[in-house]
Amino acid sequence: MAVSKEQFGAFLKNASEAAEAIKKCVENNETIHVISHFDADGLAAAGIVGKALLRLGATFRVRIEKWIDEKVTEQVTLDKPSLTIFTDFGSGYLDLLNSKLSDYALVILDHHQTISEPSSTFVQVNPHIHEIDGSRDLSGAGVAYLVAKALDEKNKDLASIAVVGALADLQDKYEQRKLGGINEHIVEDAVNEGFLNVETDLLFFGRETRPIHKALACTTSPFIPNISGEEDKSLAFLASLGIAPKHGEKWRALRDLSEDEKKNLFSGIADYLASKGFPSDTALGLIGKVYTLTSEEPWTPLRDAREFAVLLNATGRMDRSSLGVAVCMGDREKALEQANTVLEEYRRTITKYLSWLNEKPERIGELNSIYVVKGEDFIDENVIGAVSSILSTSLPNPEKPLIAYSFVPGEDQIKISARTLDMMTNRGLNLGEIMRVAAEKYSGRGGGHNIAAGAQVPVKNLDSFVKFVNDLVKMQLKETAHGS
Repeated sequence: MAVSKEQFGAFLKNASEAAEAIKKCVENNETIHVISHFDADGLAAAGIVGKALLRLGATFRVRIEKWIDEKVTEQVTLDKPSLTIFTDFGSGYLDLLNSKLSDYALVILDHHQTISEPSSTFVQVNPHIHEIDGSRDLSGAGVAYLVAKALDEKNKDLASIAVVGALADLQDKYEQRKLGGINEHIVEDAVNEGFLNVETDLLFFGRETRPIHKALACTTSPFIPNISGEEDKSLAFLASLGIAPKHGEKWRALRDLSEDEKKNLFSGIADYLASKGFPSDTALGLIGKVYTLTSEEPWTPLRDAREFAVLLNATGRMDRSSLGVAVCMGDREKALEQANTVLEEYRRTITKYLSWLNEKPERIGELNSIYVVKGEDFIDENVIGAVSSILSTSLPNPEKPLIAYSFVPGEDQIKISARTLDMMTNRGLNLGEIMRVAAEKYSGRGGGHNIAAGAQVPVKNLDSFVKFVNDLVKMQLKETAHGS
């Protein structure tokens, strides 16, 4: 459903209320703490808010967290900032925030499903309040951007970072992997300000920066067996298609290919995936809208917005989130250099985990209604969400959602990541609600979007939790089918 002018107007009014609360705090020279989620969208949101506060001359601090729990709320009560801004999470934790921080001034800039009404001392900006889909029409970074724009129009130069956040959260769900809804207004700001160019092309990771065979080997969505992560085999694959990887002594990047070569490459990949038993439309995920940040240096990972998003995700997942925030705030020297190193390590890590899962089929179990990826103590809990996102696009039965889990080191907890496809959310599946209900039943916390969600539950409750999720998926689909 398209976002109406009335909905957008009501949302912008909501964003202005948050901007006024922030302005008042800055004018009184009061301290502001920004607490944001550790994924790429969260880091982009933190960078946008951080840059906006810096321009206002505010006294502030940014902290990145994996989730909100009693430790986070206790830190707020110890620090006693005049204002705490939560970005890219908060709405799914309102019960906890209401019970622990109702005496504190909070601004919540989120796009996840809300679970209750906020305390009177909170200002919550969330598209769901206005019946706007936060899983596809506006990201956490997008919410942060529109509040920053309400603070000062000169923050429109941060629109491209909000585009990166939306792409990081896989919100390119419109035709040809286009951003739509409120995201489209943000894209327009970025284009009009001269910071973004949009065109249709092949969506290879490293399309701006890497030799073709390396870009092909870096492609993990979809994951191409024996090609993803395998540079030598990628080179051989290109040779089999008659595509020259070099021009003279210089390696060619995707941008150097002719239109005919691109068509040949796409057809070759589609045929290869079909021969491996993948659904016929799997390769279509490789074509779509390309978002190029024109103000960034060519041949760098920041030039292509999706590549920028992966770099941010890498810094968050590899416990180097401060680098991602610094890059979003404009650091193009030391922070970017270090982030590039982290990105290489992250890519090797993801490839290692996907290969480990492929080694033994039993590591991905199948129940009546769901797939279960058993990361256990091998897959780092920080990257289980990235692994589940990649796997969710290439399951034998696309009608079954996937849940993946890993142990949290040093804690008696399991981190769970759940993913499904648009075709299932269109049938009424809501993973955010399922994760919330199942986690609460088994002494944990959960929530998120209808298409992507997560939870944390005690290790002892894992088996019961998985079985209950399987039952909830079956029941929810049955109920929506009967209701239609």
